[in-house]
Amino acid sequence: MDPVSPVLTPDGTLPRAGRTEWVGLTVLALACLVYAMDMTVLHLAVPMISAELHPSSAQLLWVIDIYGFMVAGLLITMGTLGDRIGRRRILLFGAALFTMVSVVAAFATSTEVLIACRALLGIAGATVAPSTLSLIFNMFRDARQRSIAVGVWVGAYSTGGAVGPIFGGVLLEHFWWGSVFLLAVPVMVLLLVLGPRVLPEFRDPEAGRLDPLSAALCVATMIAVVFGMKAIAQDGLGLGPVLALAGGALLAVVFTRRQLRSSDPMLDLRLFRLPTFRTALVINMIGVFVAFGYFLFVAQYFQLVLGMSPLATGLVMAPSGLGFLIGSQLTPRVMPLVRPAYLIGGGLALTGVGLLMMTQLSASDGYGLALAASVVCSLGLAPVFGITTEMIVGSAPPEQAGAASGVSETGAELGGALGISILGSVSIAIYRGDLATTLPAGLSDDDVHSVRDTLGAAARVASELPGDLGDAVLGAARTAYLHGVHITAAIAGIASLVIAVVALRHLWNVPVLDTGEQAGDHDD
Repeated sequence: MDPVSPVLTPDGTLPRAGRTEWVGLTVLALACLVYAMDMTVLHLAVPMISAELHPSSAQLLWVIDIYGFMVAGLLITMGTLGDRIGRRRILLFGAALFTMVSVVAAFATSTEVLIACRALLGIAGATVAPSTLSLIFNMFRDARQRSIAVGVWVGAYSTGGAVGPIFGGVLLEHFWWGSVFLLAVPVMVLLLVLGPRVLPEFRDPEAGRLDPLSAALCVATMIAVVFGMKAIAQDGLGLGPVLALAGGALLAVVFTRRQLRSSDPMLDLRLFRLPTFRTALVINMIGVFVAFGYFLFVAQYFQLVLGMSPLATGLVMAPSGLGFLIGSQLTPRVMPLVRPAYLIGGGLALTGVGLLMMTQLSASDGYGLALAASVVCSLGLAPVFGITTEMIVGSAPPEQAGAASGVSETGAELGGALGISILGSVSIAIYRGDLATTLPAGLSDDDVHSVRDTLGAAARVASELPGDLGDAVLGAARTAYLHGVHITAAIAGIASLVIAVVALRHLWNVPVLDTGEQAGDHDD
């Protein structure tokens, strides 16, 4: 099927999804869950990978980062490619590639092989988000059902992020490091088996050929920008990161000019002329940026400040994921009653409150407060991501749903990269600045350098020092780290409150959803 315009039922309404579509949504949600898990679970395996494969520090960074770089660079390209050759086809290709490469990665015998596998997994992962989202918009034409489906889609990502550390922690306690890659295999095989049966095919029948040069420019732009932002977060401003950002900006200009001159552009930039599309995209990006105000630091706070194990940390962070899941499922039921501006603005305001709660964390008894703050943030962000995602893709023509989905996910990746670079840089600067005056005497230059690098390195150095000196080093490092958390949480909280006002101002005229249907009605 290639629906370019909605097909109405005999009574003049949009067709409602039946059992096949809801089963298809379940399959898509599982794929999204695995995609999210794969972005988080590897961090728990880093110590075991280091001990087994002996990567250099640069190689280890590539193992961790190359997946995100490839995903960010290819989202728009894969979304556009799905519009042209078929969204189900590109999704199933990605699932097959993801399955095969995951098995190879699980048994990798060298760092080089593992880096190559992570890059290929990023290529495969880039097919998931835009394909699943654009398929949902074609499968669920009824507005109320579509809101519920998007809520499930958003909830799948949050659930994957929440359960990834738990499943990963269990596997790593009983098996080798490569076992974390095998988590994806059963789900992707299920997608390959059921996908052709329950997922319809959609594409734009009037789409032209994919422009390879535009695709290469898009990939190069995103990789350069994300690389520059992450490099700044890790090492601060330097020639390399600045050149990467400048190169990315130049490539973006070339890409934009090529799209404007093309009779068949890979990305129709006229989408950005749509006020709803543009505003929702900006709010979504800043929402992801704000999310890093606590995602970036809460896990480290539990592990390195409160001394919890990775598995215990995953269990403690589960309520946050549950809060996000509950919020994303409640949103469609409230949307027919409340304007999007109030839901988005209220959610961002609630998130701001949660982030400001984090400014009161302490090094000894902040467990309950951190847990409460993370749940508040999750409940606040759930309607923001669900509604803005629906507004971004829903405002685009149906034949461009894949491209709009790719833009939506690319915006989220950029928001995350901005969160890492800006909030991470602020936190590192405060951490290192405080330690310049608070570290005890008696440390070697190498130890001082390691302690000022990261809190994890400080914990390792402290464990190797004599009792009192080690305690003093660890105490100073934890205090400096918490100072950075307080400041970055305050910045993110204020940003959340500001963008809440922007949402209220610019989206106030968007009406409530009005379908007259009962939410949750999944009957054929």
